[in-house]
Amino acid sequence: MNYPSRPTWADIDLSALNHNLQQAINSCPARQRMLAVVKADAYGHGAIPVTRALQSSGIHDFAVATMEEALELRLAGISDNLLVLGSCFPGQEGAFLQHNLMPTLLDMGTALRLNAEAVSQQRQIKVHLKVDSGMGRVGFLPKQLQDSLAQLRQLNGLVIEGFMSHLACADELSSAVTADQQGQFRMMLQMVRQAGIEPREIHLNNSAGLSGWECPECTMSRPGIMLYGGLPGADFSTVLDLQPVMHLRSCIAQLRQLPAGSGISYGHCYHAADDMTVAVLPLGYADGYNRLFSNCGQGI
Repeated sequence: MNYPSRPTWADIDLSALNHNLQQAINSCPARQRMLAVVKADAYGHGAIPVTRALQSSGIHDFAVATMEEALELRLAGISDNLLVLGSCFPGQEGAFLQHNLMPTLLDMGTALRLNAEAVSQQRQIKVHLKVDSGMGRVGFLPKQLQDSLAQLRQLNGLVIEGFMSHLACADELSSAVTADQQGQFRMMLQMVRQAGIEPREIHLNNSAGLSGWECPECTMSRPGIMLYGGLPGADFSTVLDLQPVMHLRSCIAQLRQLPAGSGISYGHCYHAADDMTVAVLPLGYADGYNRLFSNCGQGI
């Protein structure tokens, strides 16, 4: 057989993607929409073809990590709602407005910058207000939120389209942390509503959350890793019927006969117990195959 290029590739099974999407949909109340997470090049599966496949399945709300990821989708002609989960960094405000991207609002400094840019263009920009309900990373803490609500209401260039947070331990089905986060989330949502702000979209649950925890207040869920066939945690093997979307394939570059006692590869982490035939595959770090898999990876 002739190979015009290195015979290592990834097969992406879009029927498996759709199957996993249906698993996510079936795990949620009928009224909740899916905000499909396609960050990090759709977890390495190809953001543009994955997004288009999800569009064909009726999904029209997508989340990415960075402005650059969102612009890649816009340049590919994808015009649906794009939420950028990471920061809108100083100097990016104009691009968010120009390309109709929704930033995640993490602090008042970002709010003021976005508002100033929107007002200067006589426009408004939709944002999703993120609160820290216990993840400990980004977003408004309860006291910060309380101190900011009056000022947020006065920023005429902003439309608080969404209210959101992120779960830290939802992959543990009996986690007290998740129950506490749900309580904090509801408390801060009530603060926002009492201030006269009524977000149209409310979302908390990630893949683990939507599969194991209810959020009756939510209008959306954010499936990520489960779309691609990854279980959110070991407890979910009996809860979700997921199919792997990616299959990494290669051809044997060389078959070698090694005598008993031979050490193989870095660190000689494997020694041949007997004379053996070893197959060498033309793939490695550049393909995302981590050295940690040495002597513990599996292939078919």
